[in-house]
This record gives sequence, C-alpha cells and structure tokens, in this order.
Amino acid sequence: MNRSDFMRSELIGREVEVLSRPYSGISGKIVDETRNTFTVRSAGTDRMVPKQGGEFRFACGKGYLDIKGEEIQHRPEDRIKKVR
Repeated sequence: MNRSDFMRSELIGREVEVLSRPYSGISGKIVDETRNTFTVRSAGTDRMVPKQGGEFRFACGKGYLDIKGEEIQHRPEDRIKKVR
C-alpha cells in the first residue's frame, strides 16, 4: 500500500507509535479518531494524543510508515476526499 492510499484508509484498529514529544513512547491500537486527535489504547488505558505537531509511526504490511499529524488532520470521513 502506498503512502497516500494508507492515509485515506481507516486508521481505527491500526497499531501506532507516537514519535513526537511530549507524547513519545505511547504506542498501541487506535480506538477512536476525531479531526484533531487519536485515542490510543496503551497498556490498558486510553490516551488522547493531538494530531497537530505530532509524528506517528504506523505498522503497514511488513514495514512502518511515518506520517506527520498535519497530513491527516481531517475528520476521518473527510480524509478520503482531502488527502492526496
């Protein structure tokens, strides 16, 4: 899957690691998404992480894909139309 196809896909349920401070080190499964945030289930607790200013590493097939939060800062239902 290429980068733009991945960014248009459903992100809820995917494994993610937050790379940017002060949230670096949070990793787990995305359980909810809004225009501005991800909710990540990490070690049994849900943590809300802002997309703006963040960098995220997603498991994608057999590798990883690093994406800046600003690139996917849309409502999930609008991302398919807005991400190029």
